[in-house]
Amino acid sequence: MTIWIDNRAGEIFPPELENAVKKAAAEALRCESFDEACEISVSIVNNDEIRQINKQFREIDRATDVLSFPMLAFAEGEEPDRNENGEILLGDIIISLERAKEQAAEYGHSLQREIAFLTAHSMLHLLGYDHIEPEEEAEMFRRQREILLLAGFPRE
Repeated sequence: MTIWIDNRAGEIFPPELENAVKKAAAEALRCESFDEACEISVSIVNNDEIRQINKQFREIDRATDVLSFPMLAFAEGEEPDRNENGEILLGDIIISLERAKEQAAEYGHSLQREIAFLTAHSMLHLLGYDHIEPEEEAEMFRRQREILLLAGFPRE
């Protein structure tokens, strides 16, 4: 697995937060039995940038915590795009560091745990999950809890 982290938030994204991204992403792949080599792009942005992206791609003119842009549809017979190393291009994750800090304070847990949560949530989207219907949401949230627990980021 290759994870590209592009910090455009205008502030330091320390190694412990990079490690949270990597651990949560790796555990999501393991829990979902996705054992093919893959590439994931993670952009760390501020609220202004994620708001612009949210407006452009989802027509929602407000900041959000995380956006996911899957590259795979998991359709029968689909041939995935691959990078020059033969890794499947799984997709892009965009995290608002500003919003993650707000939510960590709101929920009373560490920023590291919040970044891991947002990564796990987004990874499930890249792997084909959604939460539009109540039963889909329940399953996705159950998987998130399992991933975070196994990755070492339980609810504090």
